[in-house]
Amino acid sequence: MACALAAGALAGSGAGGLTTAAADPADIAEPAVVRPPDVPTESAPPQPDHLAAARHLKQHKNATPVGTNDFGCRPTAAHPRPVVLAHGTDSTAYSDWSAIGPQLVAAGFCVFALNYGGAPGADTYGTEDLRVSAYQIGQFVDLVLDSTGAAEVDLVGFSQGANVTRYYTNKLGGAAKVDKWIGVASPTYGGVMYGLVPVAQVIPGALDVFAKVTSTAAVQQAQGSPIMLELNAGGDTVPGVRYVTIGSRVDEMIQPFSNIALRGAGAENLVVQDLCPDNLTGHFHMVYDPFVQELVLRALDPEHAPMPTCEPVALGTGIPQVIIAGNS
Repeated sequence: MACALAAGALAGSGAGGLTTAAADPADIAEPAVVRPPDVPTESAPPQPDHLAAARHLKQHKNATPVGTNDFGCRPTAAHPRPVVLAHGTDSTAYSDWSAIGPQLVAAGFCVFALNYGGAPGADTYGTEDLRVSAYQIGQFVDLVLDSTGAAEVDLVGFSQGANVTRYYTNKLGGAAKVDKWIGVASPTYGGVMYGLVPVAQVIPGALDVFAKVTSTAAVQQAQGSPIMLELNAGGDTVPGVRYVTIGSRVDEMIQPFSNIALRGAGAENLVVQDLCPDNLTGHFHMVYDPFVQELVLRALDPEHAPMPTCEPVALGTGIPQVIIAGNS
């Protein structure tokens, strides 16, 4: 998770609303080289936070959350759509989904998690061009549909994972294969990194420096970048897909927090503190917060999932673990 904090800052703090002409899938040229996504296969146990997951990954590079990536899994009538999980910036399937993945498996879903956007030989993912990553999401969705025999999937993306899965869904024709899209801490309208991005955008070469310190993917998610304008052009949702965002008022990376929300017709935007005022979980802890985990399950299965249990969570929970993991 090297540079996760800095990369997440660009990828996860939002402001914007700028629009350009709508992009048609036919107008978006497929990148010249799209390597297949990495599909981890070594079953690994749930972890309580990012640091514990990072420590496990040091010895088990091919780790996937226990029960996920079982390509012999067949959807049931109760859960007819496989769930595809997409991690965030400078992360992995296991680092972000070690807790939620097994919970969804236990609830009866076929669950799959890829590592996308990795440079050759890298141990971390979600750092490369977002368009390439979106095509990798599409490749993985096709693999899951072919393997399970399902007609559609449900997508769950954390942080950058929300952007690349939405790019696939909205811009690459993925809507025909997606029933529900769920974004957890979604940087929907790009990042301003506490106001630094607008400054950097007017200083020649500053964004190149940011890219070297963080990653290509992080800089591409800056407010006003061409790909963020492209992603939201013509509206941030498309017909036929059910959209849900799960955000926090105290997200360390997304200010104002309302920039997490989708603005398109029919989108459901859930705010943790509106549902559980004493839960002050922020950006990095979202995927390890039990209340958020239960919100994800309920978003996927509102008819059967129990109501989430509200418990107090201290402000800043999970941040030390992310910092240590990113520098160890």
